[in-house]
Amino acid sequence: MTEETLATRYTEQEMRTPTHFGTGQEAVAVGVCAALGTGDMVYTHHRSHNHFIARGGSVYELAAELYGRVDGCASGRGGSVHLTDPAKGFMVSSAILAETVATAVGTALAYAMDGEAKVAVCFFGEGTLDEGAFYEAINFAAIRKLPVIFACENNLYATESPLSVRQAEGSDLCDRLRAFKVTSERVDGNDVVAVYDAAARAVEQARSGGGPVFLECMTYRWREHVGPMFDHDAKRTYRDKAELDAWIAKDPVWRSAARLVEQGIAKADEVEAWAAETKAEIEATVERARHAPWPSPDTLFENA
Repeated sequence: MTEETLATRYTEQEMRTPTHFGTGQEAVAVGVCAALGTGDMVYTHHRSHNHFIARGGSVYELAAELYGRVDGCASGRGGSVHLTDPAKGFMVSSAILAETVATAVGTALAYAMDGEAKVAVCFFGEGTLDEGAFYEAINFAAIRKLPVIFACENNLYATESPLSVRQAEGSDLCDRLRAFKVTSERVDGNDVVAVYDAAARAVEQARSGGGPVFLECMTYRWREHVGPMFDHDAKRTYRDKAELDAWIAKDPVWRSAARLVEQGIAKADEVEAWAAETKAEIEATVERARHAPWPSPDTLFENA
């Protein structure tokens, strides 16, 4: 709901930062982050909002950052793709493919050298596996058996390029990682319980000295690569509405809600009430962030 609220408000043109929405991919962030401890550290990529919130980041600080306000998590200076909240175990997001893979491996190395039972996690899209730096980091982590988890959000497209035009027929991402002797597992990335179970196993292995783990989470983004719109119209034909609709039917949020009802944990009307209350709270929070003060020009070069 946070992302959908922000996407709706983005069209008002008051958020002047390029923004990558991850609607449809929420279960990966929630499932992985739920398996982490307070001392673990998360790094991520440009489609970062879900991870920031799942790690405990403030919706208010996220919205304020998108509006460029001083109350944003990066004081309004970083924008959508440079979120940060180290106190919550969320170090940074970055738009440079594979950059945070390397930095997460560096953090894991520090944990290992200091004898700390902590885990570093890096989220990234499958397009990152087209970068050479990814394999350098993976190889180093494997050789040193570092406590790092590589959480790949495979949403089938890198910008607008499908897997079929970027990888040889029959390619298997998990097999690539197994070639480096990295434990690898493919999971339904729209099933939060499946993601959590796989992440819990990965965290246990990494924390106990068993080395890195690669999780390939199969999921799908609803909106365009960058921006708040849908992109299945006649002008942009790299994917069609039928494909999008098939994935919307697998909406991870409502799959989780349906599970609560099926298991008798909640009633359907209770779920609907929670959704309405949450939506109202988020809308009020985003509006409050919109009216937060601007950062002072005098602080422009601080932390430069």
